Amino acid sequence: MQKNTQKKRKRRLGDRRDGYLIRDIDSMHFVMPLIYPNRCDNEAFVSEKIDLTNAVKYLENKNIDAKDYKYNVFQLIVTAMIKVITLRPKMNRFIANGNIYQRNEVTAAFVIKKQYQDESKEGLAIIHADENTTIDSVHNDIKRMVTSCRGGNGDASSDAMDIFNKMPRFLAKFLIRIARWLDKHGKMPHALIATDPYYASVVLTNLGSIKLHSGYHHLTNWGTNSVFTAIGEIKKRPFFNDDGTYEMKESIDLGLTVDERIADGYYYSKTIKLLKYVLENPELLELPASKKIEIKM
Repeated sequence: MQKNTQKKRKRRLGDRRDGYLIRDIDSMHFVMPLIYPNRCDNEAFVSEKIDLTNAVKYLENKNIDAKDYKYNVFQLIVTAMIKVITLRPKMNRFIANGNIYQRNEVTAAFVIKKQYQDESKEGLAIIHADENTTIDSVHNDIKRMVTSCRGGNGDASSDAMDIFNKMPRFLAKFLIRIARWLDKHGKMPHALIATDPYYASVVLTNLGSIKLHSGYHHLTNWGTNSVFTAIGEIKKRPFFNDDGTYEMKESIDLGLTVDERIADGYYYSKTIKLLKYVLENPELLELPASKKIEIKM
């Protein structure tokens, strides 16, 4: 389900279907994509530990009436990333063919494991957010996508890859070379990349659901994704006070990989602080994504 109530911006020469060219830009950010053209060569990685004390209590209250599909920490993190990217719009930029673009909408993508078995297939899912997105709308979107995927329904990008896989290898390689050129110039047919996570504002991987720690995950030179979030296991960890004492609290580790060319370190720092604040005060996720939050930085 695509939700986009943003005002349509008139498309100008140099704009793409999925984003508009940033024309008013400082010299350093104009030059960086030209001398450092590959996204994978420009990754910055940040690891954060999030106190889940308030989140656990919040979810317990939310789940009193959620009988068929429970609210969970993954949904909180997806919603928090959507809210933070909405409020910090430089995080929704991407670089393609040496140019910096502002994405037209905020999207969050993830993989759905159809069954927790070695041979089980995966499905691709993407949430199209708008300024009114909240934890409740994200919960409902994820419920619908998981139900559809585990019910045997496919998705557009997986179906497209299946077609390539059935072709003679020489033909598939030739067509994928063409696809890479189309990708570089923003000409890929939407039907083929509709659920491709690497065209989303943020990609999330829930490593904790398969009992793994969070950590670094690379970006890709394919697509337009500039932010990747790896989510670790929920467990009790020590939180130290100024006097050296500590408390054991439920927590989760996040690993965030970003394209350092789209903003500067100070902008990233304020973004991470906002993300941490929102997750530690989850009732804020019931506000529309565009509702501003004032915190001391």
